[in-house]
Amino acid sequence: MKIKTRLYAGFGGLLALLILMLLLVLKMLSDLNGSMNDIVKDRYVKLKEVTSIRFEISNINRELYSMVLESGKPDAVENTVKQIRAARAREEQALEQLEKTAAIEEAQRYVAVLRAQSVEFDQDQNRLIDMVRAGQTDDASALLQGQVQTERIAMFDTVDKLRSVQEQRMDTALQDATRAYTLASRWTVFLIVFSLLVGGFVAVGVVRGTTRSLRQVTSVITAVTEGSKENLPRIAVKTNDEVGDISRAFNAMAEALEEHARHEREFQQAITEQNWLKTKLSEIQTIYQGVQDLETLARMFMSKLAPLVGATYGVFYLKDGVRDQQRLVKLASFADQPDADLDIGANGFRIGEGLVGQCAAENTVLELRDIPDDYIRIASGLGSSKPSSLLVMPIEFEGQVRAVIELASFEPFTDLHHTFLRQVVDNVGTTINSIAYHMQVERLLKESQAMTEELQSQSEELQLQQEELKTINEKLEEQYHNSTLKTQELQRTKEDLEDKARQLVLSSKYKSEFLANMSHELRTPLNSLLILAQMLAENGEGNLTPKQVDFANTIHASGHDLLNLINDVLDLSKVESGKMDVHLEEVLLDEVRSYAERQFAPLARQKGLNFHVQVHASAPGAVYTDGVRLQQIVKNLLSNAMKFTDQGTVQLDIRLEEKRTFTEGSPLAESPSVLAVSVTDTGVGIPKSKQEVIFEAFRQADGTTSRKYGGTGLGLSISREIAHLLGGILEVVSVEGRGSTFTLFLPTEYQAPESGAAETLYESSEAEEVAVTLAPHGEVPDLTESLTAEGPLEGKKVLLVDDDMRNIFALTTALEAQQMRVVFAENGREGVEMLREHPDVDLVLMDIMMPEMDGYEAMRLIRQMQGGEDIPIIALTAKAMKNDRAKCIEAGASDYISKPLNLEQLFSLMRVWLYR
Repeated sequence: MKIKTRLYAGFGGLLALLILMLLLVLKMLSDLNGSMNDIVKDRYVKLKEVTSIRFEISNINRELYSMVLESGKPDAVENTVKQIRAARAREEQALEQLEKTAAIEEAQRYVAVLRAQSVEFDQDQNRLIDMVRAGQTDDASALLQGQVQTERIAMFDTVDKLRSVQEQRMDTALQDATRAYTLASRWTVFLIVFSLLVGGFVAVGVVRGTTRSLRQVTSVITAVTEGSKENLPRIAVKTNDEVGDISRAFNAMAEALEEHARHEREFQQAITEQNWLKTKLSEIQTIYQGVQDLETLARMFMSKLAPLVGATYGVFYLKDGVRDQQRLVKLASFADQPDADLDIGANGFRIGEGLVGQCAAENTVLELRDIPDDYIRIASGLGSSKPSSLLVMPIEFEGQVRAVIELASFEPFTDLHHTFLRQVVDNVGTTINSIAYHMQVERLLKESQAMTEELQSQSEELQLQQEELKTINEKLEEQYHNSTLKTQELQRTKEDLEDKARQLVLSSKYKSEFLANMSHELRTPLNSLLILAQMLAENGEGNLTPKQVDFANTIHASGHDLLNLINDVLDLSKVESGKMDVHLEEVLLDEVRSYAERQFAPLARQKGLNFHVQVHASAPGAVYTDGVRLQQIVKNLLSNAMKFTDQGTVQLDIRLEEKRTFTEGSPLAESPSVLAVSVTDTGVGIPKSKQEVIFEAFRQADGTTSRKYGGTGLGLSISREIAHLLGGILEVVSVEGRGSTFTLFLPTEYQAPESGAAETLYESSEAEEVAVTLAPHGEVPDLTESLTAEGPLEGKKVLLVDDDMRNIFALTTALEAQQMRVVFAENGREGVEMLREHPDVDLVLMDIMMPEMDGYEAMRLIRQMQGGEDIPIIALTAKAMKNDRAKCIEAGASDYISKPLNLEQLFSLMRVWLYR
């Protein structure tokens, strides 16, 4: 019942005198009720919209940071863009509502400013999204931390001002309502006193009931200013009168204020969680630095990760093996207690076995709660108990699971823990892949070093066998001259000698075959090692540190040193077996001078040496000899001079020798003139006792294991043998501590013996670096036009046939870096079938030594196929022995190149044949 009704019923005509004053009181109460309704229904709604705008701006800013951090993941970026669009829509809806309901001029002004700021903020958001999509991560980050942050702060400032206006209006309305309530209370008290005097005992009951409700409202309203905004008191609505309306309006206002406070608390909590997440991610990433093996990485990762997410036990499983033999092997654990018969985690799982194997098979996160009592006990020094939550999470790289982690905790894992773990495993997956690749490169390098040592050991054994045969031959000759009376014994000795000679020929044949096969076996892994090291050193993707690029350059340089050692051994073998041919031609001495300056002037500048090359006026313009062999000798002599000289001068002199006389009957004595090529240095010099030793194979003046200068000791031995082959001699004059002079004497017009001039084509370590381009039917294309032809390799399709997966991997990576399409086969038969399946192949790269069907037979079959007559075929071989090039061309190859491959040379050849 209304107060008015009770008063009318209670007082009747006695209260007619108080009607005017009572109407005044009712108007005050009505105004109070309207003020409360205005606070709740109008001003609170505006305040709520202002709070919503601030919340959505914060959401957009957080999503923008997330998008920039995950710029390398297109799916994550697009998902974040959707979240940003949704937040912007909610922000726009709240802003439109404010524009419709803003009543006062100040609020309208702030809303207009906020609208203009929102437009600029939206424009920069779109620019930032476009940058991330375009891969401009650095520009996007700069825009986000610069202009976007400035606009966000400006919008927050405007929102705070607008919220301050609305809060001030609410406070004003609340004060007005309080004053109206106080005034109404006074009038009511006055009327109650007056009514008590007039109405007597009848007014007592009415006044008591009315004042009781008003006191309750007053006490609750007073408590609002004393308590927290998150837990405001409520007025119990017991009547349906004006006091009840006031109570309901107050309760609605209290609920709105609580919701506002709750939004603020949630916003602060979200900011705190984001700060924790970024800080801990940075701590996790710092432990990866300097780690070189996976076991150390796993142990450090688990020790750091488990405490951060509240896990008390944890296990790290790494995927190992290939194809059907893949397993998840335990690599590290957290809180393991092997001495207490409590070994945490099984030693391994097959893919699909148990929760760990299933997690790897499905690449999904598994979480268990309500763990059985007998599942596992988490133990400490004070006791043990079962965990309440178990989490199994995969670690992937480029969509492939590389490892799995399992964590157990007394407390359930929170959403923040899940978010943190997802971001952590994304980073550690990349680290695992990088370390695994680094370990593989080290393993391949060690294998290469072991093979090199084995080759050197076998070469030394062959050298010892030759020396033994030489000793036996000398003994037999001595017996022949001193035992004329022992005819029968001499005959037997002769037969033994012939047998030894046959064995020597057979041994020489085996040695040649061994060197050829060993050359193939060493050059095959060297090919992939040099290609991959070169690609790493180029750092095309820019994801390697300078130190890692230095590592790759070191690997590449070491591979080239090993290749030079192989070439030296092959050259020595050819010299010793008498199979090194001579290609006589007119050699310009100016070209020799230019070659020396071009090759060694940079090295001299690097070491701070004075380097001079002088062709004396007495020297002829040209000599008739083998130019390649002459350059090889000059190169060996200058290399030694540079290596053994730390300061001073290295000088190359080319002159006619007029003072020296030579042994009668030798090519030097029969030549009309003799050319002298001298290399003089101011280096360490050579002791007199060592001046003949240095020309022996694998020998140096300082042959101890602690010698200062490296090298194999083959250069001078090969140089002296080549000098003999060219009809000349190589001599040395040296003073220890003062330097050395090596002089090569050559006839200016040398005529090779008939037995040595049978062939003009030759194979050598120098010639192997040049590819002779021949057509399938022996035609020689115009190399001047071909080598200058330029054409893109992009989009061309190549068939790669090789039985070594390391070479396939290395060459495929290099060719795909040129935007080429690559198909491959592992032997000649598969290569022919693959060419039938892919008739659109533009060029074939064919290895020679392969099982089942070698490259020669495969090229012959391809030339017999329809459409295979004109397809370019480049032969690749690591054997690099005599006549290999001719055999390849005869079998149908368009061109020939030896391993290890020079990528630029290979790409040049491919362009020649693709655009011939």
